Amino acid sequence: MSGYVAKVLQRFKHDKPRKPQHSPYQPQPRKFGAASQDPIDEDGSPKLDDKRVTRIQQIVGSILYYARAIDHTNLPGLSGIASEQADARESTEERAEQLLDYLATHPEAVVQYYASNMILNIHSDASYLSETRARSRVAGYYFLGSKPKHGKPIQLNGAIFTFCGILKFVVASAAEAELGALFLNCKEGKIVRLILEELGHKQPSTPMHCDNKTATGIATDTVKK
Repeated sequence: MSGYVAKVLQRFKHDKPRKPQHSPYQPQPRKFGAASQDPIDEDGSPKLDDKRVTRIQQIVGSILYYARAIDHTNLPGLSGIASEQADARESTEERAEQLLDYLATHPEAVVQYYASNMILNIHSDASYLSETRARSRVAGYYFLGSKPKHGKPIQLNGAIFTFCGILKFVVASAAEAELGALFLNCKEGKIVRLILEELGHKQPSTPMHCDNKTATGIATDTVKK
């Protein structure tokens, strides 16, 4: 997709930033101790007029295809902007500008694939209370590799699909957020499995990788809820 980002930047008359932007979105500050359970403060910045809201929606629509197909690093920032585009505020516009700055700094992303056994692997993850209104973000990285073997490194590959979204319900802990991510990624993974099998790539049980022992224990019935 060479030249796609350049066309997007030209369409929205966005110049390359003087200072390189290496982050597609502004992450929330890290909190420790009891403060880590506090939800993010509500956005109190002024609302945008209809013309500026339309521009935000156009930016989201233009970048979404590129982000899903090539540069998955844009998805967290893009989904956050998309969730606010109907009621966009000045802070939403600032996030959109930062995303355009990031694309202008890194305009030609590539995805590299390696020969594999065509076995679907899914890495599932979540971030607790990282979005407004006490919501959490979930994500999944889907790639084709081999069946993992105990004690040996996982054969990684370029993503064939990346799931990135915000949980609609409020969870009570990081483990619940991780369990919600596992559920959503299993739903999406079922569709990908069917596609691969229809293409002639028979699938064993799909390896799901999760870094939360509590969520893994609940999912495999090795711990009590």
